[in-house]
Amino acid sequence: MTNEDLIKDAFQEKDWNEIQTSDSWTIFKVMAEFVEGFSKLSRIGPCVSIFGSARTKPDNKYFKLAEEIAFKLTQQGYGVITGGGPGIMEAGNMGAKKGRGKSVGLNIDLPFEQSANIFIDPDKLISFEHFFVRKVMFMKYAQGFIVLPGGFGTFDELFEAITLIQTEKIGRFPIVLVGTTYWEGLIKWIKEIVLAEENNIKEKDLDLIQLVDTADEAVDKINEFYAKYLLSPNF
Repeated sequence: MTNEDLIKDAFQEKDWNEIQTSDSWTIFKVMAEFVEGFSKLSRIGPCVSIFGSARTKPDNKYFKLAEEIAFKLTQQGYGVITGGGPGIMEAGNMGAKKGRGKSVGLNIDLPFEQSANIFIDPDKLISFEHFFVRKVMFMKYAQGFIVLPGGFGTFDELFEAITLIQTEKIGRFPIVLVGTTYWEGLIKWIKEIVLAEENNIKEKDLDLIQLVDTADEAVDKINEFYAKYLLSPNF
């Protein structure tokens, strides 16, 4: 008896047919999201992704820092990509708008928290249903990641980028963590436990991330990377 037969036995025939139909349509929905994303983002030029919490309020120091970083990036010729929502994402798009740079939002449909902010260029707003499709767009079209304090979603995006670079599934790009007091505990754990005690990574893997505290430092790390490797920050 095949696995499919076992599964079918657990459902009424009608239910099984509905599941098959639903799964088939999901494939086309996913394809449509990829097509729209590739079509729009392939034309935007060099951009840096800014990540962080959707819950960060405008009076928070990291909100203001994200806005400043985004503004300074536009003055260096970069556009800014965010997750399209509120908090740090809104700050990033706001800074890009003030700098008259490209302001891209990759929004995700969620039952709470997430609605597209008003600082995204109308022709550069894309809404996704699937997180994994959205993350592909971040990885493929960003010239660098600037990561401010955030929660599980921010950690997910950060560690996916590190993993893909570490395993050479994508080309290397700069990953900059902003906020020593927020990130130093994580960095210490990685160094002392993951590396030194358990030997689960190589020491050179630590070079994939850099820690800064100011907007100028964050932007400098992006510029220094492309100058060091004699690369053009483009696709």
